[in-house]
Amino acid sequence: MDPGRRGLGLRGSPADGSGRRSGPNQRTRGSAYSCVGRRVGRSGGELEMEGICVEKLMVVVLVGLSVVVGVVCQGEEMESSEVYIVTLKEAPAVHYYGESENLHLLPISLVEWNVSTSNRSYGSYVVRYHDSLLEKVLKGESYLKLYSYNYLINGFAVLITPQQADKLSMRREVANVVLDFSVRTATTHTPEFLGLPRGAWIQDGGPDVAGEGVVIGFIDTGIDPKHPSFSDEISVNLYPVPAHYYGACEVTRDFPSGSCNRKLIGARHFAASAITRGIFNASQDYASPFDGDGHGTHTASIAAGNYGVPVIVAGHHYGNSSGMAPRAHIAVYKALYKRFGGFAADVVAAIDQAAQDGVDIVSLSITPNRRPPGLATFFNPIDMALLSAVKVGIFVVQAAGNTGPSPKSMSSFSPWIFTVGAAAHDRIYSNSLLLGNGLTITGVGLAPGTNGDSMYTLVSPIHALQSDTTDPNNMYLGECQDSSLLNQKIVQGNLLVCSYSIRFVLGLSTIKQALQTAKNVSAVGIIFYMDPYVIGFQINPTPMIMPGMIISSPIDSKTFLSYYNNSLVRDGSSNAVKKFGGVARIFGGQIANYSSSAPKVLYYSARGPDPEDGMLDNADIMKPNIIAPGNLIWGAWSSAGADSLEFKGENFAMISGTSMAAPHVAGLAALIKQKFPSLSPSAIGSALSTTASLYNKQGGPIMAQRSYSNPDSTQTPATSFDMGSGFVNATAALDPGLIFDSSYNDFFSFLCNINGSGPVVLNYTGKSCGGVSTMNGTDLNLPSITIAKLNQSSIVMRTVTNIADNETYSVGCSAPYGVSMSVTPTRFFIASGQRQNLTIFFNAIMNSPAPSFGRIRLYGNLGHVSSVPLSVIQKITFNMTTL
Repeated sequence: MDPGRRGLGLRGSPADGSGRRSGPNQRTRGSAYSCVGRRVGRSGGELEMEGICVEKLMVVVLVGLSVVVGVVCQGEEMESSEVYIVTLKEAPAVHYYGESENLHLLPISLVEWNVSTSNRSYGSYVVRYHDSLLEKVLKGESYLKLYSYNYLINGFAVLITPQQADKLSMRREVANVVLDFSVRTATTHTPEFLGLPRGAWIQDGGPDVAGEGVVIGFIDTGIDPKHPSFSDEISVNLYPVPAHYYGACEVTRDFPSGSCNRKLIGARHFAASAITRGIFNASQDYASPFDGDGHGTHTASIAAGNYGVPVIVAGHHYGNSSGMAPRAHIAVYKALYKRFGGFAADVVAAIDQAAQDGVDIVSLSITPNRRPPGLATFFNPIDMALLSAVKVGIFVVQAAGNTGPSPKSMSSFSPWIFTVGAAAHDRIYSNSLLLGNGLTITGVGLAPGTNGDSMYTLVSPIHALQSDTTDPNNMYLGECQDSSLLNQKIVQGNLLVCSYSIRFVLGLSTIKQALQTAKNVSAVGIIFYMDPYVIGFQINPTPMIMPGMIISSPIDSKTFLSYYNNSLVRDGSSNAVKKFGGVARIFGGQIANYSSSAPKVLYYSARGPDPEDGMLDNADIMKPNIIAPGNLIWGAWSSAGADSLEFKGENFAMISGTSMAAPHVAGLAALIKQKFPSLSPSAIGSALSTTASLYNKQGGPIMAQRSYSNPDSTQTPATSFDMGSGFVNATAALDPGLIFDSSYNDFFSFLCNINGSGPVVLNYTGKSCGGVSTMNGTDLNLPSITIAKLNQSSIVMRTVTNIADNETYSVGCSAPYGVSMSVTPTRFFIASGQRQNLTIFFNAIMNSPAPSFGRIRLYGNLGHVSSVPLSVIQKITFNMTTL
């Protein structure tokens, strides 16, 4: 087959991307640059694939790509070729409910294939149809098909020119042609902070069974399979692979046979879109599920890492780690990479495969680099694939994004996705510096303190030059990156003072190199002061092998430098330093302190309202859904992890972001799924939302940081657009009493209600909006109510279902400012398994464009409390114009 004619299949063998079944119920579809394999059985809990070594197969793929490029070079359009995601009008496999009896739904050519291959699945027909369409439309032209999507969406990713994209878009079979877009990546104590050991885990039978039988799929940067957090040998109890999971484990040089086990039960990687762009390096990016970044290993351990794994970093023991659901199973779908992030075409392929493999939960600590263009943010390939995943019962968790604190900064848009923002928990690692003038300055650093009560002399490298010819403005000198520039006799036995500049944030300079410099010149310790240009970056505690500290505040850094400079004794004529008068003592930062002001929303956590459009026409969705621990989180780290250079070579790392918050919720969702296997994804989200906490450990309101610089000085009480329903309450979520449930059909009706959406909905679902009873965002039976534009009055309906014992509930509410409201009934009895309708009346009593917030609470006589946040953005009392 000429790859320039048919495209080079990259999802398996044969090249049509359909894959092969090599055992009962075993799907082995995967990226073709991974191993083409066969299942070797469940013995020992392994689900592996044997096949061509990935390095060899990568050469084949790259050769294939070069052949295509060579053909294109003879034409005129090579440099304009880009990856497009093409969706077709026919339904994907997940929306197809039959075999031969539904042939009238298929294209003529597809029916012909069915006659000759009646034993093949509908998905296989779809893949063949993709190839036939490309052959027909682009006959004689060069192109490269990267993936066929047939389970969650019906479409393919293809490398073509804009002109070829126009040809495809004009075909009656083609529904949508979208340019591929990039995406990016957005715990020893948090189980205790969330109350798991004394609450949720006890309800489930302890950490040895918490999450058992539930499979969490991670779309991330891969995993380090040798990490003890993912071993299946820690527990003596039987640990069977769930029967409903049909995934496979790639075998490559980086990910050898035996990498998967009864804990880590599946692993694949996807990089076809990255390869076509020429930015994928097999040796640096690892053409396998192995994690060369660290991010994926970290998130997987937060959600489902083993219980009781010692956290030892730089030789110091920081406690024992555990995931939220330590008995849950892990399946990895690597689609992101350290050097360049990832692309939607690869992410959609990963999601599609995870759904086919049978995961119960999908955790995405990734967000798009830009808002998807088009009719509505919901209509992008990733969100629509996730909608189909929800249809088959998969609970989808996504990080809100690290683009806060401004309003409408949300990077996770859709109501069927459970969006998680980042909050601080109560454990704090901080150390301090006592100066010779009696001032104390706090900072960060996982470092020991200086010995005893002794004070040590402060020496800056610019005043300890080895040679007079050295430029004192040399960046590497001030950042302590080159010990050869320093006079050891001046520095030894003293505290070395270094500048922490933006170069550290960019990875051009490192703490480790500065520590090595300090060691080389026999310094007793090291102090970093903040360059004034490093604003808006949170400086995490960093492991240090000697006494040390980073002064993380620019104001404190200025105070420190003033003390240091004023303490210098200089020669009156030459201005040379004659004596270093500044002294200090470092107090260690390896012992944690605990704050009573937690949780609070971190400044970087993205905020609502949902940024649907400037006119707020379809923004009746509360985002984020909830907040969870995301700051300073200990988690497993890959042996080759390079995302945080300061933890390179360590088994654990402490990092921050909404990327860390999302897997906390994914793990807690696994506990709910274990207890209530039949709950829908929306019902699981409801259990987490209605039980969320609104208060910090002091009993005061949860606060939200409002600025990058000195964020604690600008914090104010959090609103629903900062924290959603509130801070996740793990134990209460396992006994919510009432739940609000929304179905796939509800979300479908919501999409159909968006003006002009009919063709786009048909494009992605294969189902027409014709005759469908539509609903807007406020009509969705969500555990929250957001009214983007309250024009005089509005009536909103909600339905609750009782998943506990018979109970009587009373209703209380607090109205948003500028709004009057009422709820009926005010009291009701609801039997177990039964439903109750609630009607909420809203009336605007003032004109205001400012958001305001309220809450409905349902109080059960058996102790259940369901809390429903209310938000009204724009309030209009009348439409008349006053003359």
